[in-house]
Amino acid sequence: MNSDQTPASYRINETSALLSLMRHIDTQRSQIETLKNKHTSVWPTIQEKLKFTWTYDSNAIEGSTLTLGDTIFYLKEGLTVEGKPLKDFVDASNHAEAIDFLYEVISNQRPISEGLIKEINGLLLSGVKSTPAINEQGQKVEKKARPGEYKREANHVLQADGTIHRYVDPVHVASEMEKLCRWITEQDGHLHPIGIAAVAHYNMVRIHPFDDGNGRGARILMNLILIKAGYPPAIVKNEKRRTYLEALKKADDGNLEPFVEFIASSLAETQEMILEDIENQ
Repeated sequence: MNSDQTPASYRINETSALLSLMRHIDTQRSQIETLKNKHTSVWPTIQEKLKFTWTYDSNAIEGSTLTLGDTIFYLKEGLTVEGKPLKDFVDASNHAEAIDFLYEVISNQRPISEGLIKEINGLLLSGVKSTPAINEQGQKVEKKARPGEYKREANHVLQADGTIHRYVDPVHVASEMEKLCRWITEQDGHLHPIGIAAVAHYNMVRIHPFDDGNGRGARILMNLILIKAGYPPAIVKNEKRRTYLEALKKADDGNLEPFVEFIASSLAETQEMILEDIENQ
């Protein structure tokens, strides 16, 4: 539900195209539930595939060198692949554990809060000693990792068009994150879960509250909202990375609809994959 008082970064226009896509997604979800009840034995395998695929794509977007095969092999067998950075395997293990944690959160009916989001970041950065950064001279440096703690220094990114995008200043992070968590709670039952999930994802990226793990954390927060509402995770595919970043840029420019539509399309593609997997049994 939007109002004139809703900040621009939380305001979406539910276009006819978006509403039509949401109806399609809800139809897919009903089909999945029907088939799931008929093929209960295959569901654990599908859930495992979703965890592996989500972990691979989310980490690949952030620069991991692991292939999907590497990721599955490591998470199933615990064996690394020669020639790949150890951190990429740590990131895979941490992400998979964070997904398992989400289901505990849902089972225990824990509300979305700053503390919970910090716990997720702590899991994503578990065992990570340092995070890459750029100093004032433009040089690449490593700074000590602080898993689960809000950033103390400003962070920014060089965009594809050559401009520098600055995220929310550290002094405002706590209030912005409190606003985000409150908005998520207030929208429950008023806005379609896809809208809530996508807008929450965008705003966590906009704030960039941590030194590292913000993208992966934003996608986990988004999917926590979707899974709580009865949907599977919306897996943002690595091959769609450019479109994903372009949609985020449009949201930064004040147009949230392309990003919400992108997330909705990602969820529709995930559900189509699930339907194919069930029907092929």
